[in-house]
Amino acid sequence: MNQKLNPPTIHVVQDASYRENYANSVQVRVSVWDFCLTFGTARQDTQDAVTLHNMQSIYLSPQQAKALHNVLTQNLVQYEQAFGPISIEPKNAFPAGGPVH
Repeated sequence: MNQKLNPPTIHVVQDASYRENYANSVQVRVSVWDFCLTFGTARQDTQDAVTLHNMQSIYLSPQQAKALHNVLTQNLVQYEQAFGPISIEPKNAFPAGGPVH
């Protein structure tokens, strides 16, 4: 019995509640059972205050978190090969003249 199994066909369907958002902030909480990623936007209204507006929290199993890590790593490598290195700390992140919007 050496039968080759065909992988299932995958259908992607957008749920009625599906939304796309932009996030420049992500907070990570970890427990024994899962990872929680909370996405939001960070805005610097004054030179010494940043406001985080959280939009959505997504819980992932450790296995899904690892799969996400692998996909992000692969895509970041390809991005940097195409466009150059990504700097975590942007130059002049907070210019002396005040916040940038």
